[in-house]
Amino acid sequence: MKTYEKSAGFFPSFERKSGPAKDATHYCPGCGHGNVHKMIAEALDDMGLIGRSVFVSPVGCSVFGYYYFNCGNFQAAHGRAPAVATAVKRTNPDSIVISYQGDGDLAAIGTAETIHAANRGENICVFFINNAIYGMTGGQMAPTTMLGQRSTTTPQGRIETLHGNPIRMAEMLATLPAPTYIERVAIGDSKHIMKARKAIRKALKIQAEGKGYSFVEIVSACPTGWKMDPVHARDWLIEDMLKVFPLGVYKDESESRDEGSWNRRCDPYEPARVNEYLDRLKSTLGESAPVALEHDLHCKFAGFGGQGILTLGLLLSQIGMRAGQHVSWFPAYGPEMRGGTANCSVNVCRGRIGTPLVDKPNVLVVMNQPSLDAFVGEVVDGGTIIVDTTIVEGRPDAKRLRPVLIPATGIADEVGTAKIANVVVLGALVAATGCFPREFCEDTLRAAIKKRSLVDMNIDAFGRGYEFVKNAR
Repeated sequence: MKTYEKSAGFFPSFERKSGPAKDATHYCPGCGHGNVHKMIAEALDDMGLIGRSVFVSPVGCSVFGYYYFNCGNFQAAHGRAPAVATAVKRTNPDSIVISYQGDGDLAAIGTAETIHAANRGENICVFFINNAIYGMTGGQMAPTTMLGQRSTTTPQGRIETLHGNPIRMAEMLATLPAPTYIERVAIGDSKHIMKARKAIRKALKIQAEGKGYSFVEIVSACPTGWKMDPVHARDWLIEDMLKVFPLGVYKDESESRDEGSWNRRCDPYEPARVNEYLDRLKSTLGESAPVALEHDLHCKFAGFGGQGILTLGLLLSQIGMRAGQHVSWFPAYGPEMRGGTANCSVNVCRGRIGTPLVDKPNVLVVMNQPSLDAFVGEVVDGGTIIVDTTIVEGRPDAKRLRPVLIPATGIADEVGTAKIANVVVLGALVAATGCFPREFCEDTLRAAIKKRSLVDMNIDAFGRGYEFVKNAR
């Protein structure tokens, strides 16, 4: 008896995804991304490619691909996925690299990277989701929006003389000599889905054989952006979109190209060169002075944009690096940024760091209410949570967590400006965790702060945060 279950190309549970629903994706009902994700995951599993694969997802609805795919994952800046994929493939030529992009990314801000990666014949797979709309940002006109199609920025429909024509990426790239395989498919019904499944597998096979660049355009539905229910969206895709974006193979030279003929290899990686760079970076923070760390710090810092959240993470990372510890700093960019919450992950560890992403912090800093609501549930039991009570009204569960309540913004105002509330918080964090000596941190701050006129103010802010916590105990 055959058992049907989730593909091994997916994580068993989507633990990287925020919120309680760890077995569901973040996509809207009827969205085509889920279908395509499933076909890619199954293909990687069936073809034995999971362990070699790297999934590159840029800004867009698919930016959280790393939530789902059980393989290597990179997030890329808007439109830059082909450039990132090129770097990954050339430095890891035996890997299977997938650039997964939407039309608002690949066909707009990323057109240059797309064309030049194709023109170079990079040995990667590009899966292009064409739903003729900007889905993530609210349904604006995309480069592929059709003539007469309404959107939030073209309420009376796209007009040729005003907005130009929809761009046809498959046809355009097929004019280049380097690409090996270019096809347009759709996921409108079962028949179309089976053809799309076949095209995805063919593209992966071409890359695995080292035969060069593959581009699969997948015409897909966006019921939310189109303001339709899922059933009508699929019907509209088949009846209207496919007239403008005809399906078919636009180029296929896979049979005439030799295996391995399009593999490229970079110069050997030299770890010593990286160490030399890091040594130079550490020297700018003053003389390195190894300091013992009693326990690893896995931190998440969150607040409004403009509160210095990312700088707070950088400062702690610099202190840890000067102390001779392993550090990482990882800013979070994605659709949630539209809600006003900026955050970053910081690891300061005695041993090597497996991932820069912190999804179960033992230290959480929240400088606005949305951050408390969003991340308090992720903190491990007994973890420290530092709350700026000047701004945040809510209070964490004192039975499960170690709350540190400090009016950081108010203290910063007393020092001279609310802009240094993040440094007040840094002082509170050092005092609450006992991670590094106060004097060591202050010495590092003196070297890290570039504007010399601001050094004394920041040292004062750090000290006040430190003393507030010490005196509160």
